[in-house]
Amino acid sequence: MHKKTLILLCCLSLAACANSDKKEETSSSWWPFGDSDKPVAAAKKAPPKIDHEVTNAWLDEYEPRLKTALSGSKMELERRENVLVVTAPVESSFNPDRPSMLMPAVLGPFTKVAKILEADKNTGVLILGHADSVGKVDDNRKLSEDRAKAVASIFRLSGLQRDRLLLKGVGSDMPRAANDSAAGRSLNRRVEIVLTPQKTLVALLARYSQPAPATATASAAAANLPVAQIAADQKKKDKAQ
Repeated sequence: MHKKTLILLCCLSLAACANSDKKEETSSSWWPFGDSDKPVAAAKKAPPKIDHEVTNAWLDEYEPRLKTALSGSKMELERRENVLVVTAPVESSFNPDRPSMLMPAVLGPFTKVAKILEADKNTGVLILGHADSVGKVDDNRKLSEDRAKAVASIFRLSGLQRDRLLLKGVGSDMPRAANDSAAGRSLNRRVEIVLTPQKTLVALLARYSQPAPATATASAAAANLPVAQIAADQKKKDKAQ
């Protein structure tokens, strides 16, 4: 699986119990699909299998439609294993004076994407806000979450129901580039919209809710990836419960 996608899903699933705005999110909203008792119950059994034939057919259908919807914008569309990812740079998407407010120019492309997905009741959506490493960690995480919420609001206004839409602010935990240059920090400030069939998304989230093998955790630490720290934080939470 694409390394960035694995880290993304690991970060989302293992950090699921993080506090968020209760008016916007409930304590279980990170796992909105079906009647699962959230990751603890899901992790006790083998994760559901991904139907690759169905998933690839969905990707083949939606990739050109999303490219058309994003045409002329500064957003990027990337196909990864099992998912499509729309990346919106902060500089061209958010008001510099009001950092969590969307610019008018991006409302059209976001709405077009949302309308395409709203018509397919079998699609699942993850919206992840990202920040660079400048400033306080908590402030960056809050800002990244506010930006994810701003994008999610467009999808909700377009009719996408809450049980198909998931958001989280991950702060600076998942950089695309080094934060030691202005260009790198600019790449890291972004919102990602991860798209795939709903059943595939459930399977991916369940898979990465499973305890990571010791060798995998060691490899992640060696590669300086956030997975190892996230796993350690989750172990502390489990002991405290």
